[in-house]
Formats: sequence, structure tokens, C-alpha cells
Amino acid sequence: MLSCIRIGSVSLLFATLLVLPLQAQNSEQVEVGPPPMHRVDPPVPGVSPEALEKRGDELRTDKNYLDAMDFYQAALKNGPANASVLNKIGICQLMMQRYREAKKSFERAIRVDRKYADAYNNLGVIYYQAHAYSAAIKNYEKAISLKSDAASYYSNMGASYFGKKEFDKAIQSYAKAMDLDPEIFERTTRAGVLAQLSSPEDRAHYDYVLAKLYARTGSSERSLHYLKKAMEEGYKDIKNVYKDEEFSTLRKDPRFAELMASKTLAIPD
Repeated sequence: MLSCIRIGSVSLLFATLLVLPLQAQNSEQVEVGPPPMHRVDPPVPGVSPEALEKRGDELRTDKNYLDAMDFYQAALKNGPANASVLNKIGICQLMMQRYREAKKSFERAIRVDRKYADAYNNLGVIYYQAHAYSAAIKNYEKAISLKSDAASYYSNMGASYFGKKEFDKAIQSYAKAMDLDPEIFERTTRAGVLAQLSSPEDRAHYDYVLAKLYARTGSSERSLHYLKKAMEEGYKDIKNVYKDEEFSTLRKDPRFAELMASKTLAIPD
């Protein structure tokens, strides 16, 4: 059951909600999609809070966030204040880009349970998407202090340090995330919070960092993949690959020599 927000593969996550999602028809035309709509019957009276929450979880899994919120809110009305349910409401609001509402839901979850780590993490996501990186990091640190084995917390914090261009701290956070979950950067999660990379140079640096981390763990395929992406993005310090200790084993791989000999050209942004 997903109750926290993670970093996934390298692409930015959020479309706008009220400025409705745009679906490309061809290179010169876009079509405005419809706003969120209710697709299932509303909750009926007499259903237990547990059953309502379970149905909300099913709808959220199907990305039916608007109806999921109805069931979560009904669960709250029929039972005591519940930090987990409030957090799930916040996730639905976040996924629909209702950031102010999501922020309030996560804050309410924290007021109900000051030790609910996921809510601090998810509140950090709200600050992150607003580029308030220091506030995001503060919340991630609080989440980590309560639950130190959640890879997503460290990954999210790494993204915030990347946003602040504090690259050494970003690498440390990403490395810890990968130690806890080696697959974390290869999965696209439902909430896919990703590094906000404002320039080709930052994207190239990000890809190089991932290449280095995967090389450190012995994942040659993935390391070469991200190294090639860094080269395509025009990473200016690519020669460091010959001296960075993390690449010492990869440098013995014939595919590494082939990649570096190819002189992959940077792809224009």
C-alpha cells in the first residue's frame, strides 16, 4: 500500500490540474483533456471506516483520485481522526496538483500523529515542487529521524540538494537511497517525484551521478546507460570518468572503451 512519495526515473512529474493536461496529437497540435470526474457511485451510509478506506485504496491504485478522496473522507467522518487516511487524501490531492489542499492534509496528518514519518516526507514533496528546497529537506530529515530505512526519503532529499546545487550532499543522499533499495532509480512510482533539473548541464550532471552510483554497486549495464545519457547531455567533466574511483571496475569493461571511443555527441535541448 503506497503511503509515501518516491523518486522514479529521470523525467519531471507534474502536469497542471486546473490548466488541464495537454495531449499531443502531432508536433503542432494539442488537445485539452477533460477535468477530473467522478466515475463510481458515492459511499453509502452504514459502511465501516475500514471498508471505506479499503475501497479508497482500490480507487487510488486505479488512479481514480477524486472518488478515492470521497471514500477516504467518508472514512474520516465515520471514525476517529486517522493520520494514515489524512495522508492518503493528501496523496490524492497531490496527484491532482491541488498542492495547497494537499499541504493542509499532510499538516493535519502530522497534527494527529507527530511521529507519522510518511506525512513529513510527503509535506517535503509539497515544498520541493514549490522549489522551497530547504523547507523540503527539513521535512525529509524529520521523516528520516522517525524511519531511517525508507529509501524514498533519502532519494527525495537528494533531489532537494540537487535543486540547491549542493551536489556532494545530493550524492550522499542518493547513495544511501540506493544502499537501501538498489532499484529505486529504475522504478517509476505513482507519485514519481523527480529531480527538478533546470538546464541541460544539470541533467547531464544528474545522469553522471547515477552512472557513478551504479558503477559503485557493480551494475555495469545501468552505469553505462546513464554515462551515455550524461555524454548526450554534454556533461562537461566527462573526463573525470577516467579518475573517479567508482568507475575503476567499469573501465575494464570493453563496452566502456567502446562508449568513450564513440564520442557520443550532445543532443540539443
